[in-house]
Amino acid sequence: MFALVDCNSFYVSCERVFDPALAGRPVIVLSNNDGCVVAASREAKALGIMIGKPLFQIGELVRKHRTAVRSSNYTLYGDMSARVMAVVDTFTPKMEVYSIDEAFLYLDLDLDLSAMAGRDMVDYGRVIRSTVLQWTGVPVSIGIGRSKTLAKVATHMAKNAADGVWMLANTAQESEVLAHLAAQDIWGIGSRLAGRLHRAGIETALQLRDADDKRVRRLLSVVGQRTALELRGISCMPMGLAAPASKSIVRSRSFGRPVTELAELQQAISMHTSRAAEKLRQQHLAAGVLRVFILTNRFRENQPQYSNAATAYPATPTNDTGLLIGLADACLRRIFRQGYVYKKCGVMLDDLADSHCITPSLFDTTDRERSARLMAAMDAINARQGPEAIRYASCGFNRPWQMKRGARSPSYTTRWDELPIAHCR
Repeated sequence: MFALVDCNSFYVSCERVFDPALAGRPVIVLSNNDGCVVAASREAKALGIMIGKPLFQIGELVRKHRTAVRSSNYTLYGDMSARVMAVVDTFTPKMEVYSIDEAFLYLDLDLDLSAMAGRDMVDYGRVIRSTVLQWTGVPVSIGIGRSKTLAKVATHMAKNAADGVWMLANTAQESEVLAHLAAQDIWGIGSRLAGRLHRAGIETALQLRDADDKRVRRLLSVVGQRTALELRGISCMPMGLAAPASKSIVRSRSFGRPVTELAELQQAISMHTSRAAEKLRQQHLAAGVLRVFILTNRFRENQPQYSNAATAYPATPTNDTGLLIGLADACLRRIFRQGYVYKKCGVMLDDLADSHCITPSLFDTTDRERSARLMAAMDAINARQGPEAIRYASCGFNRPWQMKRGARSPSYTTRWDELPIAHCR
């Protein structure tokens, strides 16, 4: 059996953990530059506030119902996700983190697990849910089924269950639930493939499950056939116990205000490169290719439009922030054009390889040992004192071009100067 642990309205839940006054209120979290809704509480959805709506279109609705508005705080959400997953990981030797707010568990009552001993799976799911809530403050829903896809389906039911846990225990129960589930709501199908199924007369998950294998494969290829088998309780998606290594790392952001000067673009590109290099080192990777891109706002039709990109190749794959910033700056100077109003820029690191298995180029004069010590020291200081406690000066300090986050909550769990304070009366 498989279980899917899914955090409820995760971004909103993280905000509520540190601000109990938000409980029961409609709450929304906005995208970068406070543009669109990326997360909404159940109360906000009941008002008709949907994911993806621009804030300016729902301003009156937000004010009328005293909806709490928060800017996205991905540092906080990422740290809270790690805490939730650490708790869940204690309940099974086989866990696969699927996304920032979801994890699959492999449940086997025959395993010698003291925590599971003497419990059925639904009861065990309740224990997981209550422990996560007690230890992190984040509510979760847990769906249990004979395959990952059925566990996904069960999670939809769990969100409306009183205890937040739902198990598809047998074929009859699976058939009843799948008969009321639209084909496009099945994990991995989506609206485009659902259109093919609709034209073939397959509207529900139950019809897809019971369809002929050859017909499903003709309509949806091997991937669709695998989904149909999963709906029958035949597991075709084994647990991925180790996260796959990144194939590329991209770091980009829109500006909080229009940018026209090279100096500000240089600061932004340096900052993005620095953050991307940190991710490289966290995953013990090195980059063999660096790309820099800049672009104007295509929605401003009254302004001249321009976009371009440039590529650089280190002599030897590297994760040294200083070396990568130098290459990025050279790329930016090649593509920058005066007279344009820039909206966004970014950096992509590609051709990634294990940093411990790099063969230096014959023409590489870098002192690799010194570089490794320097980067390790910088990462250690920033881990202990907070992000960017030490940084390259080219990354800038005031950064008036940074994206708008006027309603960002503090980074309660990752910055000493933003720790929550309890006031005693």
